[in-house]
Amino acid sequence: MKVIRAKLHGIRVTGADLHYHGSITLDPEHGAAAGLYPTEFVEIWNKNSGARITTYVIYGEPGSRCCILNGAAARTCQKGDELIIAAAEDVKPQDLYDLKPKVLTFTPDNDIEQVLQYEVYKGPERDFDFRIVDITARK
Repeated sequence: MKVIRAKLHGIRVTGADLHYHGSITLDPEHGAAAGLYPTEFVEIWNKNSGARITTYVIYGEPGSRCCILNGAAARTCQKGDELIIAAAEDVKPQDLYDLKPKVLTFTPDNDIEQVLQYEVYKGPERDFDFRIVDITARK
């Protein structure tokens, strides 16, 4: 099954470059904190317009807090739009216990506000239970 592996929630678009050869440019510090890799395919959902696209990640300048849609993806957003960027992974149900997806939330300036971790565990009533753990202080 396909499950969430990493997510940037509420990151703001800082630019769009229609004539670049494609992708989304992200600050490598954000990528490292969430576990997103260069050239990895991601789903992008625009909270402002509802647009949904798929593209791949490239890294920009460290510390820039950039989120730039390139190529055709540039048509799907405006500077300042809030995005959800999600990477997925194919796993077997029993592998869910070991997967600990990171979810980053952002301030309006694209500083990391919170680092959350999704956890699936065997609960007293269900084999697959779920919780969200705030690991911001541990980052």
